[in-house]
Amino acid sequence: MKKNTKNFINALLLIGITVLVLYFSLKDDFHAIIDQLKNIHTGWLLVAFVLVILYWVLRSKAIHIFTKQIVPKTRYLSSFQLMLRTQFFNAVTPFATGGQPYQVYHLVKDGMKITSATSVIIQNFIVYQIAIVFLGLVAVLANHTFSLFAKNILLQRLVGLGFIINTSVIVILFLVAFSKKLNKKLIHLGITVLTKLRIVRNKEKKLEEWDEYINKFHQSASVLLKNKKEFAYTIFLNLLACCLLYSIPVVLLYATGDYQSFILPQAIVTSAYVMLIGSFVPIPGGSGGLEFGFVSFYGNFIHGSKLMAIMLLWRFVTYYFGMFVGAISLNMKKVKS
Repeated sequence: MKKNTKNFINALLLIGITVLVLYFSLKDDFHAIIDQLKNIHTGWLLVAFVLVILYWVLRSKAIHIFTKQIVPKTRYLSSFQLMLRTQFFNAVTPFATGGQPYQVYHLVKDGMKITSATSVIIQNFIVYQIAIVFLGLVAVLANHTFSLFAKNILLQRLVGLGFIINTSVIVILFLVAFSKKLNKKLIHLGITVLTKLRIVRNKEKKLEEWDEYINKFHQSASVLLKNKKEFAYTIFLNLLACCLLYSIPVVLLYATGDYQSFILPQAIVTSAYVMLIGSFVPIPGGSGGLEFGFVSFYGNFIHGSKLMAIMLLWRFVTYYFGMFVGAISLNMKKVKS
């Protein structure tokens, strides 16, 4: 399937899911939800947008730290622009799979070797996944201790599945990044199969090329464990970034004039649960799954039109806003070029 056709199908799927979400969100209490949205306090809404921007600032700082290991003179602004553009590719691809390949492409276009660029992005993704799993674990323990949510077998299983998937991703990434023997075995097996299918002609030459590639990649990836302070610091940056992102629902609650239904720690724990569910929804932006998770978990604290209004604002601030900003940044880059 051609790339443009695939992107077009993803866009249509995203539009279709968005329309369905809006329909089911508004159909039962349309006027009350609209009234809630009309009366939103713009000051608190701006704070929500600021939190998203700070999330990008902190996550791009982590990328910048890894990039500087390879290119010491790289500018932070370049990493921030990369983060903005990544929001678009994450938004329009299933499981947000478009972000990392674009990041590698961007760094290579800026003059970095593909082995180094891949290493930078894997390192950055590892520390992000560690932050996600850590906050998920904290959320699970907090709910077990304080019983924040009513027992729901389906939701418990979905959260458990999300936690397992995210933890498995970390394990796989560490194996890819640091297990040279495993990588060589997989590459050798793949080239052998491709040779038998007559897709690869010169087997020995390809094996030598890939062995060299793997050696360079692992030399670059080993930097992550050698610089333990930077490793810990980038995890901290991602933890702080996620906490800011997970705080947005409580800010939006304040925007409705409600200062009591739930508090900041509850918002962070609840958002961690929502993100665990949304992480394995195979639709661009986790559409449908994230809305379901938000309504299911935050429905323990608020109800009716207020819940739906906050959910719609939350999705716009945390998802569509990033997609629009990323698209604008990409178009600005094309015009400049």
